[in-house]
Amino acid sequence: MRLPPLNAIRAFESVCRQGSILKAAAELGVVRGAVRQQIATLEDHLGSKLFVRDGRRLVPTEKASAFAEAAGAAFTILRRATDEFEQTGRQRIRLGVPSAFAVWWLMPRAADMQANLGDIEVDIVPMTVVEPLSQHPDFDAVIMGGEMRSSDGMTETRFMEDEFGPVATPAIAARLAGDVAALAQSNILISRSAPKLWDEWFSESGFVPVAFAHRREFEDLLLAVGAARAGLGIALAPKASIEEDLNRGILAAPYGFIRRPAGYSLCCRTADAKRPALTALRDWLWHSGGTSR
Repeated sequence: MRLPPLNAIRAFESVCRQGSILKAAAELGVVRGAVRQQIATLEDHLGSKLFVRDGRRLVPTEKASAFAEAAGAAFTILRRATDEFEQTGRQRIRLGVPSAFAVWWLMPRAADMQANLGDIEVDIVPMTVVEPLSQHPDFDAVIMGGEMRSSDGMTETRFMEDEFGPVATPAIAARLAGDVAALAQSNILISRSAPKLWDEWFSESGFVPVAFAHRREFEDLLLAVGAARAGLGIALAPKASIEEDLNRGILAAPYGFIRRPAGYSLCCRTADAKRPALTALRDWLWHSGGTSR
């Protein structure tokens, strides 16, 4: 089977991932005209247009989007195979992790993780916005909360259940006195990376929703919980991420926590699921997270 030119596929995949020819050209270190030429070459080879115009934007067709995702996965496999070939005896996992989970759960256990994984290197990349692995061809795996779902060709392994609920300093929590109606006049701290979390809490807790008079938004959950620790208001947080703060009396949970069985999962590409390095990481997460097989 005659495959398309590799450079043409590379340029096409970069345009789809970056969202523009200009950004793709910058990533590849070429001029825009060269990227356009590679796209034209690929279209000629495939006998089909890959993009349609939406005003001034180029939008990949449905078939082109699927092709770009497959190309991204193929490039990832090639890069990983090259790394493993060049670094004989070394194994590395590039792991995407939600920022709050990375700081408050994973990093305090990093020494234990490394001791258990031996020569396997885990490159932990905090994710402000948690996205599926299919959108990160440079990652080997990601840790996802239960609200996220991966795409076809991915394997998810749940390793820990979790609970979530409103948290604040003990002084603020005492003023609330467990009265949900008091939230209406409180300073509510919201993470833009999880904008529906409060709606989900009201829905899953059974409490009657209230309209917030005072809202303050933060870029991610890490900042929102940090603001709660500083006494700026009330944030929603996964218990796993702030358990140490609860134990030390830095934060309190005035309404308790709601159990979320979906918890946290390790997501990797199905083709990589049996890689020894990922198997070792999965086993360690199972043991540390407390979820039985």
